[in-house]
Amino acid sequence: MRRFKPPIKMRPAVGLPLSAVTLGLVAAFLVFSAPVSAATSPCSDSDSLANMPTGPVTVSAVATQQFGRVLVIGSGAYEGCSLYLLTSDEIHAATGAPYACSDNPNVKNKPCDTVLWPALLTDGAPIAGPGVNPRLLGTVTRTDLGLPGVSSVQQVTYNGWPLYRFFRDVNPGDTVGADQNDPVSTPQGIWYLINPWGGIPAPGPAEVELETAPVGGTGPEETVLAARMDPDYTPFPDTAFPVYTLTGDRSHPRGFGSGCQGLCSVYWPPVLTSAWPQAGPGVDPHAIGVIMRPGVGWQVTYHHRPLYLFNGDAYVGGASPVGTQGIYGQDDQFGSWDTIPPVN
Repeated sequence: MRRFKPPIKMRPAVGLPLSAVTLGLVAAFLVFSAPVSAATSPCSDSDSLANMPTGPVTVSAVATQQFGRVLVIGSGAYEGCSLYLLTSDEIHAATGAPYACSDNPNVKNKPCDTVLWPALLTDGAPIAGPGVNPRLLGTVTRTDLGLPGVSSVQQVTYNGWPLYRFFRDVNPGDTVGADQNDPVSTPQGIWYLINPWGGIPAPGPAEVELETAPVGGTGPEETVLAARMDPDYTPFPDTAFPVYTLTGDRSHPRGFGSGCQGLCSVYWPPVLTSAWPQAGPGVDPHAIGVIMRPGVGWQVTYHHRPLYLFNGDAYVGGASPVGTQGIYGQDDQFGSWDTIPPVN
């Protein structure tokens, strides 16, 4: 399906004055042109043992046209390489379980935290570079990286989120891992670049469109509302994933608030945006809106109802996948979920 890119216009969200939306999103529209320093070794180098830190690592912020200002590594061999957070790492705070990106088995048969998404390690307190809030920088002790001869390491965090590189980012400034709905973590989650001002995801402008996919992967095909993801993922960019609404979302006179928080949002991550969402062919642009999700950012709505992705829809595609691979979301302990339009 051809990617539809109408000009972005700011329109008021249901329940929010235009001034509030404009102030909240203005940062995402600013386009900067700061240069990125050249790294002394490729961003894709995933040899964690050979590149163990010998001192404190610096975290800096740079500008991108699509995602606004984002965090990057500010010193050492990986200077300029993009940094990411994983939404399902929230399971650690919600339940005390291990972080989602670890050395657990996955569909790629490669460790998540040392090969596919190498953890950003430091020897000493990390240093805040230009544009970074030092109060949001921290560390967490990781004992689950599975590095031979290394019992524990310090991973850098920002606003509590552990930070990672992506092995497919080759050069400084690459953002191949941005907005990636990825099945290699346990549980699956979405990888986002990080906004340095609030330590929240930097997803860029969301796009919603219509996609046709089989229910449950093998059932009858249905056409449903879907969100574009993986904008820069070179093997198969701009893949689409079904979006869902939650019957139990709280209603109020001006729309709905999200009832999916904490552990629920690990398995049903909200559809996020840094700018006014775009509507693809067949999607009513007047039905699109946003609500503020505290501590996370703007969540896309459709006919006032918050939209979610299902982490079970994440997949690793073939050589030339087209669209979404299946519609797997169904009712669970968190509530009753429907596609748009409902398929069951």
